[in-house]
Amino acid sequence: MTLGMAALLFVACGEKEGKTIVGLPSDETTDMYEGVEFDMPRVKETSFPDYQVSIADFGAVGDGILSNTTAFADAIEEVSKNGGGRVVVPRGMWLTGPIQFKSNINLHLEDGALLLFSKNFDEYPLVETSFEGLNTVRCMSPIYAVGVENIAITGNGTIDGNGDAWRYVKKGKMTSSQWKSLVKSGGVLNETEDIWFPSESSLSGFIATDNFNVPQTNDRQVLEGMKDFLRPVMVSIVKSKRILLDGPTFQNSPAWNIHPLMSEDVIIRNLNVRNPWYSQNGDGLDLESCKNVLIYNNTFDVGDDAICFKSGKNKDGRDRGMPTENVIVKNNIVYHGHGGFVVGSEMSGGVRNVHVSNCTFIGTDIGLRFKSTRGRGGVVENIHISNIDMINIPTDAINFNLFYGGNSPVLEDDQSAEDEARDETLVPVTEETPSFKNIHMKNIRVVASGVAANFQGLPEMNLQNVTLENAFLEAEKGIVAVDTDGLILKDVKVVPTKGSALTLYNSKNVEVKAFSYEMKEGKPIRVLGALTQKVKLQKDLEAKTELGKGIPDEAIIFE
Repeated sequence: MTLGMAALLFVACGEKEGKTIVGLPSDETTDMYEGVEFDMPRVKETSFPDYQVSIADFGAVGDGILSNTTAFADAIEEVSKNGGGRVVVPRGMWLTGPIQFKSNINLHLEDGALLLFSKNFDEYPLVETSFEGLNTVRCMSPIYAVGVENIAITGNGTIDGNGDAWRYVKKGKMTSSQWKSLVKSGGVLNETEDIWFPSESSLSGFIATDNFNVPQTNDRQVLEGMKDFLRPVMVSIVKSKRILLDGPTFQNSPAWNIHPLMSEDVIIRNLNVRNPWYSQNGDGLDLESCKNVLIYNNTFDVGDDAICFKSGKNKDGRDRGMPTENVIVKNNIVYHGHGGFVVGSEMSGGVRNVHVSNCTFIGTDIGLRFKSTRGRGGVVENIHISNIDMINIPTDAINFNLFYGGNSPVLEDDQSAEDEARDETLVPVTEETPSFKNIHMKNIRVVASGVAANFQGLPEMNLQNVTLENAFLEAEKGIVAVDTDGLILKDVKVVPTKGSALTLYNSKNVEVKAFSYEMKEGKPIRVLGALTQKVKLQKDLEAKTELGKGIPDEAIIFE
């Protein structure tokens, strides 16, 4: 037998000298590194001893009624004492409280296994953690791993966080019949009867925090009184190394679904990540302050952002100073979600060195979404996105918004004079000023979107060096760019059903090459704003470009 053939057999069998290897370098993982535009470190992969136990051996009963919290803990302890291995969850419905990981544990869900987390909130103690980028206290996550190494969740089973027992629900996110059914099921309504809460404690927490998810107190007695409101993320992996999530369905989380935090060498693949469309904070994957990560061959259908990169919020994030970096995202499908691929808004520690390719967004609210606001700080840079297909996007196919929660003043509806610059307030650039730069998109195809692309920088910190190349954008409205510096549009075709194909406000160092459009009436190109500088447009667009008032003659170059 040749050495190469032996190596192939080793990978296929996954066993050698008492070791079971999960996540070995294979043709599939090797392909993940091809075409990456930056120096991407190889992700260190998991490996486990050839030792396993079944939770049934520890008295677990898969009837969906009896609690198996102790059985899971005992099984993990047994495997840990033996140096690690696999904890097997057989077919059945396994009710349990939180599962706390130890190092060298592979939790393996066999076909037909349903891991159902308990509605008994007494099983979820308050713990110090981070949520929405802020240091805080919340209930322990159903799957909880802190400071561990070499862990995995594998198999084709399903993990259900019983999130409906935790989440409050806004009336506007449901149909009339769904809302009536929910109200009849129990729980309580707020004073205006447009938000349903599963308990009085949950409502009191909502009121006490003034509709803010993170309480502004560390008083444990106060926090215990609003415990039902302090919904955990379903999968919390903190300060850990060598992590593999491969195969299961993760669904119905109390808050975010999967949240790796301050961890490294992470592989997330072949997952089905689901949350109800109405789920409050029902994100799919929130990767926060992590490095050296592969995310591929997953499907998302969720209630908030699908694949989202974060790095802490405001001062807490800046003090942490840990960017999300060195990440490859390939071959994912997103159905419903507020955003398909998202950066922010909690990105105060920075995001850099990211490759996203070969993804499809179907019916996602926004396709590619970058969001932040004054006060965040942080730098987002060196992002490369290619080969993205989108269809039936209700709002923006591409959205950059550094006025998260609103719009640039030049786009506010309550202002007049669309043909000239509107008021923008310049503020000093400080550590609280977010910066987005060197973000490159190519081979983008969009069919049936609300807006082709919306680029909104800050007056004091423009979007810098953003490029869009080889794109077809069919949308109700075209491209709008506000406060950009170094925007390049090359081989872009825009097909709007109304309005202009391209509108530029107060942008500089813009290059538009091989730009085309299909329009029935109106000027396809509009350039507005007295701060406009060095806009290069192709010669054949000169007669088709509308210039706003106050633009210097030398600001526009046709060539």
